[in-house]
Amino acid sequence: MASARQRIWGWYFFDWASQPYNTLLLTFIFGPYFTEIAIGYYMGEGLDPDAAAAAAQGFWGWGIAASSVLIAIFAPILGAMADSTGRRLVWVWFFSAFYVVGSWALWWVAPGGGIDVLYWAVFFFGLGFIGMEFATIFTNALMPSLSAHDELGAISGSGFAFGYLGGLVALVIMLGFFVSKPEDGLTYLGLPPLLGEDAETQVGTRIVGPFTAVWYILFMVPFFLWVKEPRTTAAHIGLGRAIGQVREMLASLRFRNSLKAYLVSSLLYRDALNALYAFGGVYAKGVLGWSIGQIGIFGIVGAAAAVLASWIGGKLDRAFGPRPVIAVSILVLILVCAVLVGMTREQVWGIALDPASKASDDILFFCGALIGAAGGTVQAASRTMMVRHTTPERATEAFGLFALSGKVASFIAPALIAIVTGISGSQRIGFSPLILLFLLGLILLVWVNPKGEQPR
Repeated sequence: MASARQRIWGWYFFDWASQPYNTLLLTFIFGPYFTEIAIGYYMGEGLDPDAAAAAAQGFWGWGIAASSVLIAIFAPILGAMADSTGRRLVWVWFFSAFYVVGSWALWWVAPGGGIDVLYWAVFFFGLGFIGMEFATIFTNALMPSLSAHDELGAISGSGFAFGYLGGLVALVIMLGFFVSKPEDGLTYLGLPPLLGEDAETQVGTRIVGPFTAVWYILFMVPFFLWVKEPRTTAAHIGLGRAIGQVREMLASLRFRNSLKAYLVSSLLYRDALNALYAFGGVYAKGVLGWSIGQIGIFGIVGAAAAVLASWIGGKLDRAFGPRPVIAVSILVLILVCAVLVGMTREQVWGIALDPASKASDDILFFCGALIGAAGGTVQAASRTMMVRHTTPERATEAFGLFALSGKVASFIAPALIAIVTGISGSQRIGFSPLILLFLLGLILLVWVNPKGEQPR
């Protein structure tokens, strides 16, 4: 039987195993790669490069929005069923299959295809994305059973730090052994790519899908060996009863002002953060013309910052509570978005830059570090704040509601980016709605009780 320490480490391994979906696929390798092949398709249809880049960003945004709507619909219902039956791990197994199939299928997203290839990419990316999000709900719901309440902030922060470290290691492996630099055909460790590199087939980049699937399978082993269901006397219920419980919980929000304010606040700032992750690499590709490898290095900088910041944030969470950690992180992210909206190769909000220099590249690298640091700390603290608004017996339902709040309107940020990008014809202007979403989320934190619904 696993010890308490092994259960905590097993729980950490879910973050380690699942993080590459965000790091490798959503943000730093597959997302920009999809943009590259989508731009090629749209230019073949007669669009100029700027219009093609905007169209590619819009296609990616609507695809992520569609997946998010499905997550929002089913997350709280599945959570209610899991809490009532006392079964959570079986759902982690089930949605792990979505994760593996969805990521593996991205291998067949090759350059030079028609619109069908773009739809294939968005469909299977969405399948894996749904699997990751749902598996995360049930894994998060196990957190209250891991340790005493006062230690959960540090545990959450350490889990995110360990997860970001996993994403960092996976990204280094991809850049060091598979992805080649355009100037010399060698990897970023100066080695010949393991699979070779053909500009027409992009095998060194496309392998990121199967690599992510294998990584997940391998590192979920400690999780399934060491993490067990807490004892429960819950009975089986049907779908109708689960929907009824969700309705009851939603109705109870009328009397739970702190939770209501927190769910709406987190809806806004997490939606904006997820959009930063989803479109950060796309921005670097379209606005500054970075290669996939450069975007990968950008990811390493952000992930390294996230590892350290998440661990430190967990300590601050334990000392001061999650609300101030969330607030400071949001302020940092607002500053980053303001820089992204106002920056070109030639200037930042009217301050001239030498277009022949790497000043704009250096600024974006610094922004990447801030996104990683603030994003890691805000996610870890958000998880702790949700725990403060629930009990171990209703944790899955609560995190299902948390996922609902994060996804029911998660199409807003991608859709706003797609709409504003389309209207303005500018990728960087397309990021401007994120500033408003972060700001509204920050304001709503005023009505969130720092102790949640725990005893005062």
